[in-house]
Amino acid sequence: MNLDRRLLKLLKFVRLQLTATVLTGILAGMFTVAQAWLLSRIINAVFLRHKDLQSVLTELAYFTFITILQALLKWSSHVAGNLTAAQIKSRLRAQLMDKINRLGPAYTKGERSGELSNTITNGVQALDAYFSQYIPQLFFSSLIPIIVLFFVFPRDLLSGVVMVVTAPIIPVFMILIGHLAQSITQKQWKSLSRMSAYFLDVLQGITTLRILGRGRAEEQKIAEVSDAFRKTTMNVLKVAFLSALVLEMAATISTAVIAVEIGLRLLYGKMLFEPALFILILAPEFYQPMRQLGARFHAGMEGIAAAERIFEILETPEPAHPKERRSLPVKSFASIRFQNVSFSFPGERRPALNDLSFNMTNNSLTALVGPSGAGKTTISQLLMGFLQPTQGAILVDDAPLSRFDPDEWKKQIAWVPQNPHLFHRTIRENILLARPSATEQEMTQAAQSARLHEFVLSLPDGYDTQIGEQGARLSGGQAQRIALARAFLKNAPLLILDEPTANLDPILEQEIQSVINTLTRNRTTLMIAHRLTTVREADQIIVLSNGQIREIGRHEELLNR
Repeated sequence: MNLDRRLLKLLKFVRLQLTATVLTGILAGMFTVAQAWLLSRIINAVFLRHKDLQSVLTELAYFTFITILQALLKWSSHVAGNLTAAQIKSRLRAQLMDKINRLGPAYTKGERSGELSNTITNGVQALDAYFSQYIPQLFFSSLIPIIVLFFVFPRDLLSGVVMVVTAPIIPVFMILIGHLAQSITQKQWKSLSRMSAYFLDVLQGITTLRILGRGRAEEQKIAEVSDAFRKTTMNVLKVAFLSALVLEMAATISTAVIAVEIGLRLLYGKMLFEPALFILILAPEFYQPMRQLGARFHAGMEGIAAAERIFEILETPEPAHPKERRSLPVKSFASIRFQNVSFSFPGERRPALNDLSFNMTNNSLTALVGPSGAGKTTISQLLMGFLQPTQGAILVDDAPLSRFDPDEWKKQIAWVPQNPHLFHRTIRENILLARPSATEQEMTQAAQSARLHEFVLSLPDGYDTQIGEQGARLSGGQAQRIALARAFLKNAPLLILDEPTANLDPILEQEIQSVINTLTRNRTTLMIAHRLTTVREADQIIVLSNGQIREIGRHEELLNR
């Protein structure tokens, strides 16, 4: 019946809202029975017993009151259902973001950001109909027909038997069609995810595509991807319309059978008019919940298709951390030591790092030098806790780093990457990411230390200037200064610099290097570089090649070897 145990477990967090949804819906169904009873009494009294308006005024008042109350109950059920879905969606999005955050950049780099974004937004949104409509409708389609039968059997055994016999036809057809629709819906969801990922890739690379003259070619590919999604969507709609037609036909034929058998008995005087009319009014209402379940069934399948990817992310194994923790020194540690550290990415035969051992003493500058792919960035990610060594250990004051709380450890680290990520917010908000609780004076002081303050003051909106997505309105040097301002503001004892001057011209590189020299003072620093000439002042330089240490020493020592 299109149920997923993992999704059903989420209902325990919204028991009150789900209970309210079901109870109000069931009460509305009970009032439908009351409406049918009153309506059959009124029609029988007026048309057969020739009663006047005054005689049925009380029944009409009750009928009006029940109709209004029923409408309010249906509205309440709808609101409670939407609230149930909203709370579950909010919880799932928070879990997804928390999970991706814990998995770290090692996971996100292996995924397509457009597809992840689509899962967090459209994927979670696809569960709305599943929780607000499909799950409550399962209860309605099970309980409301039973309530109807409870009132039908005492009045007419034959009509009750016909209802019981014909009722399973609708779920059987729904299940048969559902098997076909499930695979098509899965294809539609995967097609949507691929299209979202492809669109984001094209948008992010639009400058490159235009320069290389590939814009028109990509337009053609976008058209092909869009057309593929259109075809899968139309296939889903075909099955949905076929399902609706079959279910409507089954319900209509079943209702017609009841109408015929009641009509024949009325014709031959075997049944009274009032109970016959009562059952005829109730007959469509008996099948209505099951017909609606068929309509909700397809919305539920879309949610199931999206849930597969959602739970695939949530169930991705995280880097293992021992349960034993110890508190971190707040501002200082004597040393950080890599002891026979090896690391291999999943699915890779050749290790990214192989048996590395070196020591970083307090307030020293250690530089990693080597070609691309030598393992420099992998070392920094191990040190930041995003990856865990396959073999060996990273020791902080002789205690394994894996025993420290990851969140507390990250508070001890300031990171300045080669291409800092800037959000589509103000300059102030981008700097305060490092320490949101910082005062205006502390934030300004950090900007001054990064030699950013004068530039910001020259802008019309100052620190409230919107910098655009990925810092589109800033130059490379200005973006790098914001990253340095973050590091100054965080004021962490451990600093990691990932080639912060790699893409700058010589003059700007010299200016940024001067700021870096100030930043590294009295901090334990790990600097990643490609060339020996950029790390002359390092206390030790580690030369890497193919994940192994080739040489260790100071700048002069390495030049003389």
